[in-house]
Amino acid sequence: MKDANIAARKFYYITLLRDPVSRYLSEWRHVQRGATWKTSLHMCDGRTPTPEELPPCYEGTDWSGCTLQQFMDCPYNLANNRQVRMLADLSLVGCYNMSFIPEKKRAQVLLESAKKNLRDMAFFGLTEFQRKTQYLFERTFRLKFIRPFMQYNSTRAAGVDLDNDTIQRIEELNDLDMQLYDYARDLFQQRYMYKRQLERREQRLKNQPLFPFRRTSSSDSTFRDDAPESEGSRLPTEDYMNHIINRW
Repeated sequence: MKDANIAARKFYYITLLRDPVSRYLSEWRHVQRGATWKTSLHMCDGRTPTPEELPPCYEGTDWSGCTLQQFMDCPYNLANNRQVRMLADLSLVGCYNMSFIPEKKRAQVLLESAKKNLRDMAFFGLTEFQRKTQYLFERTFRLKFIRPFMQYNSTRAAGVDLDNDTIQRIEELNDLDMQLYDYARDLFQQRYMYKRQLERREQRLKNQPLFPFRRTSSSDSTFRDDAPESEGSRLPTEDYMNHIINRW
């Protein structure tokens, strides 16, 4: 008989997203130092991709010492749009079979799938916003970290000097990730603002003095809590209300 505590557990998917250009450069530097993903099976629909579906970008044991240009030139490089691919349901596009549906349709399906899965997550964070990420995590799961998150901007990716043409090329290679990140940043800000509004409301109720009060008529607005938000604040969108608040 299964342990009742195990059966009652609820599991949550969470993730952290990063600015696509910085993430891409970081992976290049990682590969340049000899890192590989040879043990990754890339399972999809119960099978691994064939060598024809996913050719290697290098010969030999690893790709150490590769230049950024070589990294960008490989058409099979899984670093391209990695965040969308790892968030999306690949079975919708035939996994790694690029001939399953037309390329433009494939890209659209992957991006929409990644957005949906991101919306459905109880929590996700952004590397570029460490303090807000910590705040959202703590408010979502009612947990408290023992020390504050630190924002480190001196990363290996930040130390790479690039000209505008190279940056543009990286953005083109990661166009889906760029679109996903813009979407994620907007949704992240909505979630953050919503939690802040809840916190302020809880604080007001906590500090509200207790005293007798008379029953009010429908026209008496003494105790109404429907004051409009300030023009600078932003209300959560309907998809956040539907996918997160009611669900989690």
